[in-house]
Amino acid sequence: MGGWAAAPWRLGGCSGRGGLRGAARRWGSSRPGAGDRAATLSDLLQTSVEAEEPDAAAARRERRCPREGTVLLFPGQGSQFVGMCRGLQRYPGVRDMYRLAEKVLGYDLLSLCLEGPRDALDRTQHCQPAVFVASLAAVEKLNHLQPEVVERCVAAAGYSVGEFAALVFAGALGFAEALYAVKVRAEAMQKASEAVPSGMLSVVGRREANYKFACLEARKHCESLGIENPVCTVSNYLFPDSRVIAGHLQFLQENARKYYFKRAKMLPVSGAFHTRLMEPAVEPLAEVLKSIEIQKPLLCVYSNVDGKKYMHSKHIQKLLVKQVVSPVLWEQTMHSVYERKQGTEFPYTYEVGPGNQLGAILKQCNLKAWKQYKHVDSTMCIIAMNIFF
Repeated sequence: MGGWAAAPWRLGGCSGRGGLRGAARRWGSSRPGAGDRAATLSDLLQTSVEAEEPDAAAARRERRCPREGTVLLFPGQGSQFVGMCRGLQRYPGVRDMYRLAEKVLGYDLLSLCLEGPRDALDRTQHCQPAVFVASLAAVEKLNHLQPEVVERCVAAAGYSVGEFAALVFAGALGFAEALYAVKVRAEAMQKASEAVPSGMLSVVGRREANYKFACLEARKHCESLGIENPVCTVSNYLFPDSRVIAGHLQFLQENARKYYFKRAKMLPVSGAFHTRLMEPAVEPLAEVLKSIEIQKPLLCVYSNVDGKKYMHSKHIQKLLVKQVVSPVLWEQTMHSVYERKQGTEFPYTYEVGPGNQLGAILKQCNLKAWKQYKHVDSTMCIIAMNIFF
């Protein structure tokens, strides 16, 4: 981010006991039923600094050590597991979220998360909403246990569908509206993945590995078999020497050593996400995003599409749609988030939600930043530090 001392750390914070700030912007929604939720949370979601004088706020930011700013990372599809969110109902905000989620989704998401069955939870149409809500439930837990962490947050990033959770946390989207958009996105991506048999291959390569060349040869091989317009491309940039390749993958699986892949593992997903095979999902998501209110984030949120900060509401609307068919530039995003002058301290980073994959990736991208990493699980487990890769 380049200069944490100048970051608007008070924005998007919390009021200690009052819970997360900005009730209407962060958790509320104009969708049917959302008014009840906003009213329910109004006593919990109080603001402590909205009336602060600009000069006083600037002085606070100037005095604040870079280490005192925090970063929140929100996981994506694949991090879900049966049993996530067990015990989190003790936090009032979590109960409200799942009640509203049932109205928006039309099924009991909490029961699916707690009891499964796993094959149902793992379906794209279910796991994306599940991870979205579980991640924000983990924020409620963090806010209850360590409210100062939420208060001091200056930046957030989310992996794929996690970007929606990051934007809700930052006040750009209402909870119910974002969940509805995630529902439409997930159902459309499920349908698109079923239309063309495809998959995703997680690859760790040697330094000699040339992923683009490998994908090119894989496409040529598919064409030789009579497959029209085959897809084989890098869909996720995870960390140095690690990629996810998506599309028609049998050739690369069988020839992994030829392309200097040390490890190649198929992911348990239904299709080639973040490739042009997801184009049928673009229009449904675009239509939903046009119909909901989007505001400028209250803190820095980084886009998967280009690894840069969202600047305004139209920017968010455009890139959330583009993200569906574009590679996730997570490695590049991590470099943007933690860019700083030499000698500047790194902030504390909290991964909020199921799984600790983003912490493992952070360790490979930036070891110094990872040393300040903690994981806030979506269960009753205590906050865990420095999860090893």
